[in-house]
Amino acid sequence: DLAELATGRPLRPDHVLGVGGASVTLAQLTMRSPRRRTLDLGTGCGIQALHAAAHSDHVVATDVSRRALVYAELNAALAGVRLDLRHGSLLEPVADDAARGELFDLVVSNPPFVITPRRADALPVYEYRDGGRAGDDLVRELVEGVGAVLAPGGVAQMLGNWEHRRGEDWRERVGSWLDASGLDGWMVQREVQDPARYAETWLRDGGLTPDRDPDGWAAAVDAWMTDLESRDVEGVGLGFVVLRRPPHAGAGPSLRRLEEWTGPLQQPLGPYLEACLEAHDRLTVLDDDALAGLHLTVAPDVTEERHLRPGATDPEVVLLRQGGGPGRTVQVGTALAGLVGACDGELSVGQVVGALGALLGAPTEQLAAELLPAVRDLVRDGMMIMPSDHVRSVPFGRADRLALSRADR
Repeated sequence: DLAELATGRPLRPDHVLGVGGASVTLAQLTMRSPRRRTLDLGTGCGIQALHAAAHSDHVVATDVSRRALVYAELNAALAGVRLDLRHGSLLEPVADDAARGELFDLVVSNPPFVITPRRADALPVYEYRDGGRAGDDLVRELVEGVGAVLAPGGVAQMLGNWEHRRGEDWRERVGSWLDASGLDGWMVQREVQDPARYAETWLRDGGLTPDRDPDGWAAAVDAWMTDLESRDVEGVGLGFVVLRRPPHAGAGPSLRRLEEWTGPLQQPLGPYLEACLEAHDRLTVLDDDALAGLHLTVAPDVTEERHLRPGATDPEVVLLRQGGGPGRTVQVGTALAGLVGACDGELSVGQVVGALGALLGAPTEQLAAELLPAVRDLVRDGMMIMPSDHVRSVPFGRADRLALSRADR
């Protein structure tokens, strides 16, 4: 359907979204490795399902809106793609599949996550954005329940909004959803809107403006603010969620990350997220001795930035900047900067640490205890890369001399 900006009129309750900012964001976030079965939950016009069909053997697309399914069927026909289209709310259309053991390797969802007043007279109910739940309960239900349809190692990726309630850290609140899910979880908050801005954003999205309907606008804003205030909401977080069923039966979740990424992202982000999950899995089974034996390299998008006072020879601040992914910036000390600079794949981490210890006059064990946790973080965040063939042997004496020569540069 045409958007409000094109028609100049409020949207109809069964409006079907075309390709917009949120759907493009989700498509760029999605991991694109080959999958056997993929579920597009809340397919709308079918854009995520069409993307998934390029790397999935079978794609199921569901929606509570029958008009949306008609559009999805039309778009699939135009694209020459076969989709398994099903009508129903959230996970209901695939519940029987899960009961038969027909699970999904990938679930993608741009669900109706908008936090909407539940007063019947407050404003029109739009199928594409209102899931019929109070507050952020719909996102919570999906996070806690999607594991029921995921195959071992299966991943769910979704957009979402969540409430920031007075006196409660958002990480604790939405982190409890991850804990209840029993899945590996990674939640990223991109933005926080205050209640007034959040209400105005979604009212305008539906075509209601103070110019067209001053009384209706005032009543709707009041309903929205009253609803949010009733739960002590002081802000609404906007972001995305990555969930994964542990790949091995009986294994518990090992990943729990809740972060804020407020800067620009290097899109598409899907390959970065997938690489980080792989790095996490490999790090999980490596103790410090095994990590020290790896020959790491610096990711090609990482640069080093040094801040010196005029005339000084030693920098006061050294920063590592990530050009891709979320564009992380990490402040590092002299020893870690030296280690990163020496990691070109020829030397093991342990050999570099030993050489740095000799150069800095620090005990090797003490330096390793300081540096190895930081190295884990850099690998986990995609700033350093593990080799595919693990450890190569290099005689320590030769490696020591090489590391010292690099550190002197």
